[in-house]
Amino acid sequence: MLEAVIHGYKYIGSETGEATFMITANQLRAARALLSIDQRQMAELADLSVPTIQRMEASDGVIRANVDSLMKLVAALENAGIELINPGVSSQAGGRGVRLREHVTKPRQPKPSSSRAPQRAR
Repeated sequence: MLEAVIHGYKYIGSETGEATFMITANQLRAARALLSIDQRQMAELADLSVPTIQRMEASDGVIRANVDSLMKLVAALENAGIELINPGVSSQAGGRGVRLREHVTKPRQPKPSSSRAPQRAR
């Protein structure tokens, strides 16, 4: 098993070229949302195919892909101004951001509103 740090992200891989950066599908979707771009635009930025981005976003947890694709993805996100923050690490660049706390099972759903909008008088 190979282990290295590339672009500040932990890489764990094997000699087959499969790798895991510590970037999750949720991080990728959140990054796209912050950039206000769709999967097609993300694919163009990273020089990857749309199906590759779709597979990455459909991953359960940490994205698994080949090293080249992950390096392209991470570089494209960084070039667009995204800072990926792993658990237990503080943000070095500052700026606004969102972080998911650990051990959150399911966010609370808002209560349905029973009040209706006031009707205008005629």
